Amino acid sequence: MTKNTTKNTPKNTAKNTARTVLFDEVGGPEVLRVEELPLAAPGPGEVLVRVEALGLNRAEALFRAGTYYYPPTLPASRLGYEAAGIVEAVGEGVTAHAPGDAVLTGPGIEMSASGVYADRVVLPVGSVLPRPAGLDAVTGAATWLAYSTAYGGMLETGGLRPGDHVVITAASSGVGIAALQTAARIGAVPIAVTRTDEKRQRLLDLGAALVIASDTEDVVKEVHRFTGGKGAELIFDAVGGAGLAELSGAAVTGGTVVVYGFLDQRKPMQLPLNWPLTVHGYANSQMSENAEGRRRVNAFIESGVRDGTFRPVVAEVFEGLESIGDAHRLLEANGHVGKVVVRLTPSE
Repeated sequence: MTKNTTKNTPKNTAKNTARTVLFDEVGGPEVLRVEELPLAAPGPGEVLVRVEALGLNRAEALFRAGTYYYPPTLPASRLGYEAAGIVEAVGEGVTAHAPGDAVLTGPGIEMSASGVYADRVVLPVGSVLPRPAGLDAVTGAATWLAYSTAYGGMLETGGLRPGDHVVITAASSGVGIAALQTAARIGAVPIAVTRTDEKRQRLLDLGAALVIASDTEDVVKEVHRFTGGKGAELIFDAVGGAGLAELSGAAVTGGTVVVYGFLDQRKPMQLPLNWPLTVHGYANSQMSENAEGRRRVNAFIESGVRDGTFRPVVAEVFEGLESIGDAHRLLEANGHVGKVVVRLTPSE
């Protein structure tokens, strides 16, 4: 898609600049603009990446709107966590990457200062990861954040085991699909929750053992029916809000709820009622802010990509930084399955 409703400035004319998406006020996709900014050479412990593709996440729409868990620094806030690209240069002391390496970004990024919506970006070495072999830039941009969240939230925090049932809300999202594949890979039984019946067959094809359309079906009742009245050992929830207490009724007694998102911001989150129950809040920084966590995540993702059980799903690809506003509109319309990706043109 090439429709352009985002303000922009001329393309790069020098190697010490980067075309960058910024916003000066919180609001809808129309606040996003593209500006050419000075770009410093990478310093000690830093890596310069030429961005080939951006993976969009709902967190970025919330950040742009001013409803994320931390606010943007305005004006001229940057945006974005996830990109795939090629290393152009490294700073002093960097040995993990070299010019020409294919990489991903994701961990430890504060979006206002270091957001990756740009054609070139300088990041700390800890925010840059090797791109698993076999992943092109578009697929790579749809991989790390989704699969690291599924791994860290369900396995490390939630303790999901083979044979367990796991209820996965927002199942058609990038994280939701990664969670379906992660659960299936370890021998757990994934139960997908989505709002309407429209995505049912697609989610079954992607590995869900059961799909529940929450607008027309009783999630708790359907989970108990499917599990023989027992309930699910784990609830992996992206929604939060007032519905969390009701959703927890789908868990077994003594089960676990992991809340990793807060898509429902209409009412305060309420604690679940069917005690005893363990409730965790999960943020991906729990895994990505230390080298050991990143090592485990990367090994898990790379092995899943290598054996073919992890198949990132790209819903739609937009072309060029100027399409970022339209890409955010699709992201917020919530009608897609998988990740929304913006591919940068070679001239950017």
